[in-house]
Amino acid sequence: MAVDELQAIIQRCQILEEADFKGEDFNLFQVAGQKCLEDGYAAQLLEVIQNEKNKVIIKNMGWNLVSPLVRCIFMYKQEDDKREHCLKILDQLAQLCNPKELFLGLLEQIEQASGEQVCQTVMLLLQPLQTVLLKLQNKKAYSVGLSLAMIMNQLAPLPVPYTKQQIQEDKLGLCQCCNAVVDFAKPFVNEVVKNMEKSSEYNDMELKEELLKFCMKSLKYPLLTAQLEQLEGVEEHPFRHFATEIIDILWDIRELIPLVFFHCKGKSPQWENQEFADIERKNSADSLACLSYLMFVQHFGIDCFPIVFSPSYLLQCNMTHIEVLLKRTEESVLSKGLDLFESCLLRMEDNSLLHQYLEFRNFINVPQDLVKVMTLCPIEHLRKKSLNILQLFIDKFDAEGKYTLFRCLLKTSNHAGVEGYIIKNIKDQIHLSLTACDNIWFTGHHLISLLDLVLLLPEGAETDLLQNSDRIMASLNLLRYLVIKDCESDNQTGVWTTLAKIEQNFLKPLHVGLNMSKAHYEAEIKNKKENRREAHSSNTVCSVTVSGEKMPAMTTEMQLQVLHSALFTFDLIESVLARVEELIEVKIKAVLDESS
Repeated sequence: MAVDELQAIIQRCQILEEADFKGEDFNLFQVAGQKCLEDGYAAQLLEVIQNEKNKVIIKNMGWNLVSPLVRCIFMYKQEDDKREHCLKILDQLAQLCNPKELFLGLLEQIEQASGEQVCQTVMLLLQPLQTVLLKLQNKKAYSVGLSLAMIMNQLAPLPVPYTKQQIQEDKLGLCQCCNAVVDFAKPFVNEVVKNMEKSSEYNDMELKEELLKFCMKSLKYPLLTAQLEQLEGVEEHPFRHFATEIIDILWDIRELIPLVFFHCKGKSPQWENQEFADIERKNSADSLACLSYLMFVQHFGIDCFPIVFSPSYLLQCNMTHIEVLLKRTEESVLSKGLDLFESCLLRMEDNSLLHQYLEFRNFINVPQDLVKVMTLCPIEHLRKKSLNILQLFIDKFDAEGKYTLFRCLLKTSNHAGVEGYIIKNIKDQIHLSLTACDNIWFTGHHLISLLDLVLLLPEGAETDLLQNSDRIMASLNLLRYLVIKDCESDNQTGVWTTLAKIEQNFLKPLHVGLNMSKAHYEAEIKNKKENRREAHSSNTVCSVTVSGEKMPAMTTEMQLQVLHSALFTFDLIESVLARVEELIEVKIKAVLDESS
């Protein structure tokens, strides 16, 4: 019987001194103890462990029981008495065993857990692990850091619940586990706080550094990808609670403000391998970006926030973080970047952002990233939101800032729709200059320089007019506005001075391009109609390949619809072009009549 075997080993070891225990004794104890657990004698094993006479034996050998103990706990059902006995054994081992040996044993169990058992194992072992760590004298900070790092590394591969249903179900137990880990860390946070209160020159930075690393990891996972908005019907959102706790830890260890404003994150390891250094830098950037989102969008820790900084300075501080978030493609991360950008901009008054801010690299990179979201993101509401934020960003700049930003976006966007949108903004600024306030940046020689980028065809007469139709229509509408609004005698905008150049670079090539495009599409329509008659059917299909991907098959009728739609676009461009040329002719004739 397993219990008899265990008793025999115990009796043999009771007469030995601690120093006389041999490897064979450890092995026999482990085998007999494991057999007791597996055969259902957990109650008898608990009695052996609680017996005061066996204290020295358990201190030295008890840690060997951790592995079979964890297996049995998961094997028994919640209400089973045997499971309760196993939990009591685990608690006793935490109290009696050599802390160093048991620490390694517990960590090994966490490391070996996988899949659905990760969170269960972590939550099971957090309490005994905390008990052991509090008893450690040497290398305590290192051991706490190792424990937290091991736990977070084990949790990291698990998917973060995102929808309301997923959060409420918490299928893998991640929500519950994250908050349990914070509770696990609290005694060590209190220790750091107590030591800092004792001395303003707190020198033992190791434990503080380990807690800071834990907070940085928590910001990257799970908080960066977690859904943190208030959810209707969820009384206490687990990730919002977790975020609050992480912010509180950072505040308690006096790292919150340095992280937010000075991007200080303690000592970074010096990696000889550049790849590791790059990973460390990226992880840190993700964590800091998430921290800014928590503070400035969700207002976690905002009570600690010094209300002395200008909105433009806060925007400057956050542009690095916004850039990091906007480069990501996951909806949960990308939306945080848009929310953070919008939140910073809404704090500012229109026309208050000085043009000098565009000398900072981020102030140029972020709108370019925004354009990529607008044009490439597959999620419609994020595309629309990014467009609204771009307009908000434009509105905040002074006149020279708007001018510089327009030039930059016209040169870099490579998207006709975006270019058309920018040209419409240029028209609005010219209108303001002509009607409300005189502005040197949208009149005279500055405007002529900007019009050189607007009133031209990128590839002359061979430009794809269909693909560039948004830009061309916006340019024609702008030119029409200038001709109507600005008299040749006033020439505030300078458009009349540069008219010959506009005709050479824009109007004439556009005429040629329209004639070529219309002829090409009319010929295509004729061919399709002839082919349809030959096939005696309008159900003939063709396959179209775009960027290497096969698109849904199109019938001849569908192809004809597309071709006719293109012709309609060319007719629209041609009618506006004709109107512009007519207006120019009328204005010139009026001036000539006046002078004669």
